Formats: sequence, C-alpha cells, structure tokens
Amino acid sequence: MRTLVLALGAWLAAGTILAGAERVPTYHWNLPAWAAPPIVPPDNPMTEQKVTLGRYLFYDKRLSLNRTFSCATCHQQRYGFTDLKPTAIGSTGQHHPRRTSTLTNVAYNTALTWANPLQRKLEKQMLVPMFGEHPVELGLAGHEKDLIARLAMDERYRGLFKAAFPQESNPISLGTITKAIASFERTLISLSSPYDRYRYGGEESAISAPAKRGEALFFSERLQCFHCHGGVNFTDSSADTRTRIFRVAYHNNGLYNIGPDGDYPRDNPGIYEFTHQDKDKGAFKVPTLRNVAVRAPYMHDGSVKDLEAVLDHYSAGGRTIASGPYRGIGRLNPHKDLVLKGFSLTPRDRSDLIAFFNSLTDEQFLTNPAFSDPFAVKRLGHH
Repeated sequence: MRTLVLALGAWLAAGTILAGAERVPTYHWNLPAWAAPPIVPPDNPMTEQKVTLGRYLFYDKRLSLNRTFSCATCHQQRYGFTDLKPTAIGSTGQHHPRRTSTLTNVAYNTALTWANPLQRKLEKQMLVPMFGEHPVELGLAGHEKDLIARLAMDERYRGLFKAAFPQESNPISLGTITKAIASFERTLISLSSPYDRYRYGGEESAISAPAKRGEALFFSERLQCFHCHGGVNFTDSSADTRTRIFRVAYHNNGLYNIGPDGDYPRDNPGIYEFTHQDKDKGAFKVPTLRNVAVRAPYMHDGSVKDLEAVLDHYSAGGRTIASGPYRGIGRLNPHKDLVLKGFSLTPRDRSDLIAFFNSLTDEQFLTNPAFSDPFAVKRLGHH
C-alpha cells in the first residue's frame, strides 16, 4: 500500500467559514443525522446559487468545443455518475486508457482521479477534462474565451452567474465556472442505500439475510476487503469534517504482471507515472463501493466485466493473463499489496457477497431530481 498523509486539518472544520471580513452562511447539507458533511475549500464556500448554476453547467454541451459533450455525457446519474464504457471516449472520439471515475461521494475524496496524487481539489482537477489534450476530453484547449463568450450570450446564464457570484465585477469567468461545477459535484452524496438504513439507521429488515452474511464476509480478516474498501465511503482515501488525519492510499491489486519487473501496461502505470519508483508500479486509488452494482465494468481500465469476475480476481489473489502482450501471473506481481493473498469462496459465499454489494445501491441517489438534467426538465415543461 502506498499511503500519503496529507495534513492535520483544523482549518477544514465544519460550520461557518470566514471569507475576509464577511460571514458566509453555513450551507444546509441534505444528510442523514449520522453523517458528517464533506470538507469544502475556504475559497469556494457552498451556496444554493452556486449549486444551481453548477448543475446547469454540468449538463451543458456548450462546455465542449464541438458542443457534443457535457460533463454528464460520461458522468451519468443512473450509473452512479460514471458510464458503462470500459474506458472513456472524449468529445472528438478519442479513446482514453482509463474508465470514467464515479462522482458518487466525490466530495469526500482526499484525492481525485485514478492515479494522480497531485489532484486533490475539484476546482483544479476540472481543468483537465476541459483543457487537456492527452487525451482530449471536452477539447477546449485554446478556447477559454470562446467558452466564456458562449455562456455570456445566454440570458439565463447571465442571471445565474450574477446570483452565484454577486461580488464579482465579471461574474462569468473560468474561475467561477469551475467553482460552480465543483459546488454541484459536492452535493452528489449517496448515503441512503438499504445498507445505510440497516447499518446506520437501525432498520433490521432493510437488507436480506444473504446481504448480512455478505457484510460479515466483506469485513472478515479471511477476505480482508475492508482494509482498502473501509469506512463509511468504502475507500481508504476519504475524509469528512470530523477527520483529523488525511491520507490517500494507492494499491497494486495484481491486475497485471508484465515481464520480469511487475510492469503494468505502458499507458496505465499507476502513480509510477509521477513517482518513477518501482514500488508504485500499478498502484491506483481505491474507488468507493457505493452504487458499485450499477457501475460495471470494473477496475481502472474496465477490464473486469462484472462483480462475479471481481470475486474471481480477488479470490485468486490476482489475475492470470495466459497470452498476448499483457500475459503474466498477477498474483505474483512483486509490487502487489501484501493483504491480497487470495481466499476460497463457496457458492453461497459468492451469492452473499453479491447481495451485500447490491445493498449498497442507493436508488434515491440514482433518481434524485436535484441531480438530474435541468435542461431536460425545462424541455418537459416542468418547473
């Protein structure tokens, strides 16, 4: 496990934020009583006006140069704000090496993306899909002024930006665009699954007996799943306003073992791309398991087709690829996490674990109108 301890975060405490001499009202999160709010950067306090604006921008195809893609094209609500493609495809048709990250509970992440330890803030990370060229996503590189001009021509946006950023002399800017979208993304919180009602709400009948047995297996030392997929958010790279030690963990899970040195495919080396240390080959951030049942295929490159295949992978202690350019025995990868030793599962164990994973599906989150396409609502004539 590759772990980075980030900070002691007294300045990240919940409650009212002081912005200069002004007191910004505390944002009212729609959370269950047992949950803590996510951490919000002091330079972008939450407001309802920003969230409203950000929702429009998130679904607006004018945020791609050729007006064919929006953020929501790849981050679809019904799939836990990812899509069903093994790897992402950008607005120009370019195929990406990794699959679209889920935005489920993204506000709780201590780092963003699959394998970039430098990306820790939504407002900054958002610049990559907007302006990145390797690979192209929204394709806006060199066209920042065109984007701002497009939005400024829209009367609705002129009003929304002014309401969201009343202190700005020029409310429509790249900075306000990213702050608004980040504010909307921070509201994408999934804490209302049947498992939540059972484990945190005390509703014994909320999940089935097989799901309860699956939970026991998941949190057992025999399987050790919880060492990486632990905590309320089912990932070891998560924090909220009650957190005081912040960490980001990256793991090699034995998906590949190319050649004698434990290599991963050249376009997916993990955080080795940044550290150039052999121990970091194939080390990726662990995604949340919330809504995992609707998010197939799995792994950073979408190379594991379903949850049954995920169980095959971990029970074997790593994947064996018998032929082709990626051939190798993943369980023997020299950089693989030590906790991934493999285990045996009976047919009932497997079905119990699948039942547990299904209990993490939050239908309320996947259908919440507050997270849906506002343009579609307008087209349907609703208010």
